[in-house]
Amino acid sequence: MKVFLDGTENGSTWRQELISQLSIDYFDPSGKERSRRTVREEETQKAEADFCLYVITPLMDDFENISELVDDSNKFPARTLFCYLKSEGGKEFNSHQIKSLNAVGKMIEGNGATWLPDLAAVVAHLHQAAGK
Repeated sequence: MKVFLDGTENGSTWRQELISQLSIDYFDPSGKERSRRTVREEETQKAEADFCLYVITPLMDDFENISELVDDSNKFPARTLFCYLKSEGGKEFNSHQIKSLNAVGKMIEGNGATWLPDLAAVVAHLHQAAGK
């Protein structure tokens, strides 16, 4: 079983924290220089993954991952996972942003995808799905 790790980059450490707890395969697209080859590799890895996980943190600098999350929750609800972290790297989402992220969570759940409250729940969900 494999999970594609999508979401906030910009010095975010959620991937390292998650990877240290995983006992399943994963693909981490972060930090790779973008080229046609790497974009094709990402697309292939994402298509072949059993799950695509989107973790959003206050270090995000754009909304591309949110739009991809919503799109995937419509097209591939059974394999789309969402989690947001309220704080990271000394930054915090404000109450309005949390309200918006909760609305996104409810929307993707309505589409049949899975919204998880924290990285511990993500690990538990992935390990349960893998039978571990």
